[in-house]
Amino acid sequence: MYAMIGTRPDIAYAVSVVSRFCSNPNEHHKKAVKRIFRYLRGTIDLELTFSGELRDLVGYTDADWAGCNDTRRSTNGYVFNIGSGTISWSAKRQLSVALSSCESEFMGQTQAVKEAIWLKNFLSQVHAEKYQNPVATIIFCDNQGAMALARNPQFHGRSKHMGIQLNWQREQVEKGEVDLQYTPTEKQVADGMTKSLPKDRFLSFRQALGVI
Repeated sequence: MYAMIGTRPDIAYAVSVVSRFCSNPNEHHKKAVKRIFRYLRGTIDLELTFSGELRDLVGYTDADWAGCNDTRRSTNGYVFNIGSGTISWSAKRQLSVALSSCESEFMGQTQAVKEAIWLKNFLSQVHAEKYQNPVATIIFCDNQGAMALARNPQFHGRSKHMGIQLNWQREQVEKGEVDLQYTPTEKQVADGMTKSLPKDRFLSFRQALGVI
């Protein structure tokens, strides 16, 4: 967990999954942890790097609907970067069961918007000359239904149980704090925070994080 939190976002999803069984692990979980250690040992020269000029904050958010077989809860993840380097990431199981993929993506969006607002305030303090007049933070999503929920109240009847998140997220969009934009799944950097990926896609995901 120390490596995942500090410098290795590429293992965030794997660590998130095995950490759910810390209180009562069995042999399958122990084998999974050993596999993570073997991966770290084999990639010990990799590190999170930053290069080039600072750019505007950009985020990616994704969710894997009902990915947990035990609880049927979804896993949401986000990634934020300021150029060629990731400064914030997360891969966590959601606190409640989502009734649809759109709902799970929307719940993940809420967490990403909260992180975007915090990061903007932080960056405006440590790099005032660059971020003193911050523009809306672009957050890329791959579910157009979840994006529509954050912009258009016409879906209110089917999303009444998410009323607080709905109204808060819409306020942030209307205030210009964030700008939700669509990106296809194959270009979704946060995809590796919510599910296991085949090798070729995982290598692309790792490079997009700035772990080289």
